[in-house]
Amino acid sequence: MVQRVGIGHDTHRLAQGGPLLLGGIEIPHEKHAVGHSDADVLLHAVIDALLGAAGLGDIGEMFPDTDALNRDRDSADMLRLAVERITQAGFAIGNLDCIVFAERPKITQYKEAVTARIASLVGMDTCRVNLKAKTGEGIGPIGQEQAIAAQVVVLLEET
Repeated sequence: MVQRVGIGHDTHRLAQGGPLLLGGIEIPHEKHAVGHSDADVLLHAVIDALLGAAGLGDIGEMFPDTDALNRDRDSADMLRLAVERITQAGFAIGNLDCIVFAERPKITQYKEAVTARIASLVGMDTCRVNLKAKTGEGIGPIGQEQAIAAQVVVLLEET
């Protein structure tokens, strides 16, 4: 069986006014991520990891910010379309390992809901989606709550 690994990364600025959209879940917070679409940093990293592992480019190629159709676009819809594309290319998702980098909010209490939402969106069992959270330890844009970032590693298996 052929297996392929992909890595996805995304970063968004934070601005006043919540809630924060993360992994398709609204998390109560006084800040939100700023972006062309709905700015869900975690789902964007998942999309990039999937497309990269399948050799299908990246999120900016599939959903360019120069296309007005992508303004305020739902990242969950974008993820569904990316999963369709990798499925058509002959791949299935083995597992996802995700990291969110944010000083606040603390996401421990939301991890179960976020992993369940991602699993639902990609059509797999929750035990194959892992989510970790890291702070910036008060340093840099993450630590000073100016930005939020996510990294995702995915294993694809040829069907």
